[in-house]
Amino acid sequence: MCDLVARTGRHLQRYEDGRRLVAGCIPFRYRDIKDEQKKLVEVLMINSQSGPGLLFPKGGWENDETVEEAAAREAIEEAGVRGDLVKLLGFYDFKSKQPEGLCRAAVFALHVKEELASWPEQSTRQRSWLTVPEAAERSRHPWMQEALVTGFSAWFENWSSGGGCVDRSER
Repeated sequence: MCDLVARTGRHLQRYEDGRRLVAGCIPFRYRDIKDEQKKLVEVLMINSQSGPGLLFPKGGWENDETVEEAAAREAIEEAGVRGDLVKLLGFYDFKSKQPEGLCRAAVFALHVKEELASWPEQSTRQRSWLTVPEAAERSRHPWMQEALVTGFSAWFENWSSGGGCVDRSER
């Protein structure tokens, strides 16, 4: 049983220029590469509740929270992870199937420090740790693929200076 409860409803949602504002993140971690002194970066995706493909955690940015708080909350609610938001990767516009129509997502890189044993949406969500190329291939939405490839990958490459792998001495 999870003590955390997911927020629901749209009554506190933020809107700007006719777009619903959402916040999300690309959770990442390091995995040891067997027999090497390097670590590989992996990103966490979750299943969609409405069809095939995988997603990054994201959801409505509400009036009573900062965009960072919203992104961290969505990571906990949807994927059951906590960590450090280390970089705003950018803003991505997309069309939602919901009546709101147009949305703008603020997407952050989240360095995962903890995977929760229980979380609010665990009965409907499954977590998958993937390499960046695997995640790009399995991403349900083009805007999430863009955030991963042009936002996260470009940032991570500069941040780690190791092309997706970092020496253990650096972390």
